[in-house]
Amino acid sequence: MVNLEGRFGVIFGLANKRSISWAIAQKLSEAGVKLAVCYQNERMKQEAEGLIAELPGAEGFQCDVSSDAEIDSLFAAIKTRFGKLDVLVHSVAYAPADELKNDFILTTRDGFRVAHDVSVYSLIAVTRGAVPLMTDGGSVMTLSYLGAERVVSKYNVMGVAKAALEATVRYLASDLGSKNIRVNAISAGPIKTLAARGIGGLTEMLALHAERAPLRRNVEQAEVGGTAVFLASPLSSGITGETIYVDCGYNIMGF
Repeated sequence: MVNLEGRFGVIFGLANKRSISWAIAQKLSEAGVKLAVCYQNERMKQEAEGLIAELPGAEGFQCDVSSDAEIDSLFAAIKTRFGKLDVLVHSVAYAPADELKNDFILTTRDGFRVAHDVSVYSLIAVTRGAVPLMTDGGSVMTLSYLGAERVVSKYNVMGVAKAALEATVRYLASDLGSKNIRVNAISAGPIKTLAARGIGGLTEMLALHAERAPLRRNVEQAEVGGTAVFLASPLSSGITGETIYVDCGYNIMGF
């Protein structure tokens, strides 16, 4: 196992035990990372804190990534509690429900704005907050999906947002490389999370994915978590600006 004792990390996007961010938190904690785990609001606090209690030394924080004031407050608290950061995990995405039900051409101006603000700009905002604490370098990672580069039915504006997210990864990697801060995306295959349930046809999507992927199955949350540990560790020290697919090989397939 990779030993990351003595490292500190912050994870954004914990919703419940099916969240990809929860699987990542478990794997990083097992590797020895002390974690600040963030949930969006008071409504999510109770379930999130119950999970966070399972991680040795982890602390929970409320942070709505659409609020610069809450982001500033969070990193001030992390500086006080931890003093530094080595790892940042951004597992946040949102688009209004109607934008995922209607045809893409009916995307509203406000829906487009919200999807990009929450799903893309938030990576820039939280990374900017973390950089002063990454005094020994660090690893920033976010979660993407194949809909960033191929049309996925009913993924709509989220596909466009994920494309912008992957471009953002590359620009941040270029900006921060001189500080020895690496920025990468994990493009996971479809997983039955709370967020994914908002996408029409998820059951059919999972079945098709398992049928066509070279490994003939769907990816599991823990496999995404393992990739996050790799990206957080010195084993990935030469990797930045990349989108790493963890989807049982589905992305390589043609017709």
